[in-house]
This record gives sequence, structure tokens and C-alpha cells, in this order.
Amino acid sequence: MPLTHAVVWRRTLAAALFSAAFGSVALASEGGPVPLDERIHGAGAVVVATPSSVTASWNENASGDRLIVSRFALHVEETLKGSVGPDVALDLEGGTLDGFTMRVSSLPTLAPGERGVFFLDRAANGAFHAHLKGQGILKLDNQDIVKGSSLSLGEIRRVAASTK
Repeated sequence: MPLTHAVVWRRTLAAALFSAAFGSVALASEGGPVPLDERIHGAGAVVVATPSSVTASWNENASGDRLIVSRFALHVEETLKGSVGPDVALDLEGGTLDGFTMRVSSLPTLAPGERGVFFLDRAANGAFHAHLKGQGILKLDNQDIVKGSSLSLGEIRRVAASTK
């Protein structure tokens, strides 16, 4: 039985609507930028710190994938929320090990000496991980401005104080 123009058009429209609806759900689950006050509220700790060293190792995630995880030793200069020691361990997926480099698109690259604001959640292994992945690391320039933005460390301090 041949398809009429109207039937083809209805099926195409139905497929387009389904794709649009499914795409919206997928985008919503990935999420967009989370406002600063919500990041602070959701994180277990917020600190101004500088990574002093990094060590990479092979780890396996819950899905059984083999990943490079870089453990950064963060020297904490200031605690804006929570209670942490003067030095904490931060585990981030990605890094270079055994001649392999793994980059995670949702995380910024980080190197020893790059000062920033870190939104932290405690991991099961006692270290911390970045709250909301890459949204949990805000690198600071020499003027205490978040790189690539006009947000200042002073404004982050003010928002952190108001969320307590």
C-alpha cells in the first residue's frame, strides 16, 4: 500500500517531535551552568587552594572502564565553607601515565601552581573530587579574577558568607 503525502508528513512530524522531546530530556540531564550560590550550597567544602604536586594512576570506575586518575595535593590557603585540613587530596579523572594522555571534556586541565577556588565533595577513598565536575574548579588569575570571566574572589567570598 503506497504512502500518501499526508501520512509521510505526519510520520516525519511525529519523529521530529519525538527527537525534540528526547533531546530536551538529554540536555536537561546534562545540565547547564549552575549558579554560584547553588554550587557553594551543594559542595561539602569550598576552598581557595594551590595544587603543589600531582600523581597519576590507573583506576577502574563503577562501569569497569580503566581510567587515568590524577591525584593533586592541594595546599589550602583559605576555607570558604566546610572544614578541611591545610592540605587535601583532590582526585580528577584524566592525566598522563605510561605514555597515555586522557582528557575529560567536562573537567579543566590542572597543573601544580594553578591557584583556584575548589568546590569539593569527599570521595569514598578519603580524598575529594570536584563538585559538579568542571564547575567545581574556578582558576584564578594574578588579580584574583576567575579566568575567562569577570567573577572575583571577593564576590565568591561574599556569596559563600551569605549561604551559611
